[in-house]
Amino acid sequence: MAKKRQDELGKLRAEIRNITLDIITKAHKRMKLSEQIGAIKGNLRIEIEDENVEQEVRRSVIELSHTLGIDPAFSGRLLNMLLMESIRLQQIQHKKIGNDPLIPTHLSVFMKAKELESSGKKIIHMEVGEPDYPPPKKIRKALVESYNKKQYHYTDSKGLLKLRQAIAKKVGHGIEHDEVIVTSGGRFAIFSAILSILRPGEEVISIEPSWPAYREFVDFAGGKIKTLGTTIENSWTPDTGQLEEMIGHHTKIIVLNYPNNPTGKILDKKDITRIVSLAQDNGLYVISDEVYSDYAFKGFTSLTHYEYDRSIVVSSFSKSCAMTGFRVGYGIADREVISKMARIQAIALTSVAEPMQYAALSAIDYSPAGNVKLIKERLDLISEKLSNMSLDFISPDGAMYVFPRLKGLVQNDAALVGKLLDLGVAVAPGSGFGQDYTRYIRISACQPKKMLERGLEVINSVLFIH
Repeated sequence: MAKKRQDELGKLRAEIRNITLDIITKAHKRMKLSEQIGAIKGNLRIEIEDENVEQEVRRSVIELSHTLGIDPAFSGRLLNMLLMESIRLQQIQHKKIGNDPLIPTHLSVFMKAKELESSGKKIIHMEVGEPDYPPPKKIRKALVESYNKKQYHYTDSKGLLKLRQAIAKKVGHGIEHDEVIVTSGGRFAIFSAILSILRPGEEVISIEPSWPAYREFVDFAGGKIKTLGTTIENSWTPDTGQLEEMIGHHTKIIVLNYPNNPTGKILDKKDITRIVSLAQDNGLYVISDEVYSDYAFKGFTSLTHYEYDRSIVVSSFSKSCAMTGFRVGYGIADREVISKMARIQAIALTSVAEPMQYAALSAIDYSPAGNVKLIKERLDLISEKLSNMSLDFISPDGAMYVFPRLKGLVQNDAALVGKLLDLGVAVAPGSGFGQDYTRYIRISACQPKKMLERGLEVINSVLFIH
């Protein structure tokens, strides 16, 4: 009897192996077809992604899943993995033909600007959101004390208990310290959150224009990003009805970024309430990047206000306290998610440096009102100058940026950004915040007024020449 069972087991394993090899063979054939499609699209100069074609395939897969009795969510994840690989292969063909140039980002412009500076060229930095004013004076004292007290060792991967308690108290809404993790900047909080809850093939919905790192994180996790575009004509307000239509079996996360980078938009409370309601109805996580929440010039409603059990709120000390290089951020979520994020942080970097955590603890009660006032004055100056140039933009509700639309004969943001760099002015290209924003640039208010005025004069001269 036992031998018969062993023989049966061997046959089943062999059959699974053969089926697996057949799947790989067919996947390879599909990849070759994708390359051919990419080459044809490149020659025809048409977009790689076709939402109508994708939806048709998706409907067919869902119907087949129901027929076979397979979970549509599982089939959807497999399909997304195939679609992502198809897009990657088609992009390679586009690059070979020369129709898919590398999209510049604010960071790539920043690196290029730094390279130019190292060769002796003076650059006006209007491309990154790095405050030019110093951290609070108490930070220096905290760092010295940390050294004197020998507080320069490993800590709990979640962060110092004192700091997590202080963050929980500051945030309020019943948050406990074990629902807080201290991370290496807000960036790592979002990265570890996505890795904690997203499985390969699952989808994340991001509202664009948005910080490009969200897409990078999702790609790294093997997920698929879907973007809900907003327009200047609608004051960068997302269509929640369209958002509802985008949610499917394989959707896992909605990412919010308000005050928004790059537009400075703050969502009305009714829009956030609607988004949270959609998330609750569909069992989705909501990641709210609130790094710029201290720089809000109108009413701002944090996701913590809703006490939604699948919410993940991220912030940092980088902007409010001008501590960008300290790399101290934090995430707020339920205990299970925090534990997963802590495990990822432990694997990647053990913990945030202990002296930097004590520096953040000393700044927990710091009021950034003076910094906020300064940034608002600078944004007003930028807005005034852009208005004089007759450029279209929406006055920012918060954050540190203005996102104007280019005009006239300027072909795209990349050409303008390159020309401005040659003239000593660095700005961020709009295409880095979404493929539909090639005729936009992001201007940062993190420089003194005189520098901003000089930079804007150069921008005006280049636009006029065009």
